[in-house]
Amino acid sequence: MHIIGQEKTSLIDYPDKICTVYFTAGCNFKCPYCHNGSIVRGEGNAIEDREIFSFLQKRKKFIDGVCISGGEPTLYPDLYEFVQKIKEMGFLIKLDTNGTNPFLLKRLLEEKWIDYVAMDLKAPLEKYETVVKVPVDPEKIRSSIHMIMNGNVDYEFRTTVCKELLLEEDILAMAQEIKGSKRYYLQNFRDGDTILEGKGRFTPYDREVLEAVKQRIEGLFDICRIR
Repeated sequence: MHIIGQEKTSLIDYPDKICTVYFTAGCNFKCPYCHNGSIVRGEGNAIEDREIFSFLQKRKKFIDGVCISGGEPTLYPDLYEFVQKIKEMGFLIKLDTNGTNPFLLKRLLEEKWIDYVAMDLKAPLEKYETVVKVPVDPEKIRSSIHMIMNGNVDYEFRTTVCKELLLEEDILAMAQEIKGSKRYYLQNFRDGDTILEGKGRFTPYDREVLEAVKQRIEGLFDICRIR
């Protein structure tokens, strides 16, 4: 694993849990609004596995779980062994993913090495490449969606929205693709210095507009909220 970031204590990344977050370097998407620009570019010093496991051993009484985020964690084949070791230490595990590696995801889900999955849904499938700026196999995205929804692991879907890349109609279309799922969160874009393509390029939706969209789709899910 190539870990280049850590948040030692988080109260928001794992629902209803206290967790430590680890960020893997690099991503196979280049979403221009990404707020983890330095992580996507792989900037930062690597944190050795032995340092990670030593830290977690000392924190066992204080945290419930570990969130593995990025970047895109499933780019690393050794994610499986990494997760296994953490799970065997007694921690719950949450995985943040873009869904482009359904093969590794399937193994982790079926063997119950992870306890919660948060999958980022970027756009309607036919529009994915315009948002993530790289070629995409939509069947891999679709496969991951179905696998998560039909599995036995807790989960959420989430979408970062900004005016420049997603229309209201796009959000409605995405909601149809995952209708019947447990949770769908709309994450209004927040500008900042860490944005991949730089500050001042993208605009969040007006809260009232996003609330109106939420009202149109919330009946499709157990929970639908704006973050």
